[in-house]
Amino acid sequence: MNATRAKDQAVRAGTEARNLARLALLCLAGVVVAVVAAGQLLLLLLGLAGLGLAGAGIWWAVAHRGVARVCGALLALAAPIAVLVLYAVSGLWPYAAAALGLWGAALASARSALRHLRAPRGGRSRSVRPPRRPVLIMNPRSGGGKVGAHGLVERAEALGARVILLDLDNDPDPAALARKALADGADLLGVAGGDGTQALVAGVAAEHGVPFMVLSAGTRNHFAMDLGLDRDNPVSGLDALKDGVEIRVDLGDVAGRPFVNTVSFGTYAEIVQSPEYRDAKTFTALDRLPDLLAGGAGARLTATADGQQLEAPQALLVSNNPYILADPLGVGRRSRLDGGELGVIAVRIEGAAQAAELALRGERASGITALASRRVIVEADTESIPVAVDGEALMLPQPVVCTVRPEALRMRVPKHRPGAPYTAPSVDWRRVVRLALGRAPLSTDKNQEQSDA
Repeated sequence: MNATRAKDQAVRAGTEARNLARLALLCLAGVVVAVVAAGQLLLLLLGLAGLGLAGAGIWWAVAHRGVARVCGALLALAAPIAVLVLYAVSGLWPYAAAALGLWGAALASARSALRHLRAPRGGRSRSVRPPRRPVLIMNPRSGGGKVGAHGLVERAEALGARVILLDLDNDPDPAALARKALADGADLLGVAGGDGTQALVAGVAAEHGVPFMVLSAGTRNHFAMDLGLDRDNPVSGLDALKDGVEIRVDLGDVAGRPFVNTVSFGTYAEIVQSPEYRDAKTFTALDRLPDLLAGGAGARLTATADGQQLEAPQALLVSNNPYILADPLGVGRRSRLDGGELGVIAVRIEGAAQAAELALRGERASGITALASRRVIVEADTESIPVAVDGEALMLPQPVVCTVRPEALRMRVPKHRPGAPYTAPSVDWRRVVRLALGRAPLSTDKNQEQSDA
């Protein structure tokens, strides 16, 4: 991309960002008008109260059994319904609907405006020649059978790739298959499957310095999403074989085992160890959560992140680069994959009041600690610790050490990808105001991903 074209794009992006910031402030003003027009603050207070009660109800439903669980579930359902009924009976529902819609539009516009302030930071890309002997390892059952549904085997072979289908009945070792492929002359390794399989093969690729690629054929495809790949169209990832570029991304390490997304400790890791979990996920979780949340079952954890101690978290998530939203359920996104840091999210909720606070404040709640670190050490009062590595259940001897290997992985991705790895953080309204007033120029970043057009 030449300098003139880059400058023109920056100017257009800056104009779009300022327009979006102004739209966000206009929508925010509309929220204030809707609340004032209602004639009282009851509109806002009722909604907040309902949200807090729903959060408390969810806590009782998951942290208790018997009558308390039933009452909690009823409260979680009844609180928001009661608020809606009160809005309708009092005639406030038009104002509530308007305020909610405008608030959603304000947030969307503000996030989009902030997104323009920084370019996607997935790592600088460079043009590369197509591989001569690519090998793709595919899991035929992953994602409900996406490999077969999208004809990935035939399409990959048509592009000159050798495909290895995992024989899941014989407990295959993807890492061993990847090493055998390299011994046979492979110059690129790829995976169409879940994040766990991706991580194992990625570790082999990083170890030998060969390019690695992924096809979004898993269930959630978090790694593919943060690479900017189309999660709904795994076939598009094959463009990396004919019209690809290479970027460098980090690779996580937990006790010598690679991971591309997350390592989970605590409640989730304990639950997935259960043999019943695979066939009855919801029932198993509800059966075990009361004891785990109360501290009467499972290992008591202590984590140290670059010297900062996190005492007795109920859930601990360590990620390959930080997630923008402090979301222990893993639905957030990473703004970059080459930051050289681990993301750390620790959760400790000790009662209904903290659960209500979590419902109201989200990642800013006192029960959530989110930080970045280069080294995380997890210890427990047991000899081994249940761990979920990219969704795979393991038992590891304590202490468990998590680190990150900066830019260890040579990722081969399509030149043209529909997604972008950057997600705007929590809205900084002061920055939005400055942007709307023309006082926050579009930043430029020498790490901005370059086009090879």
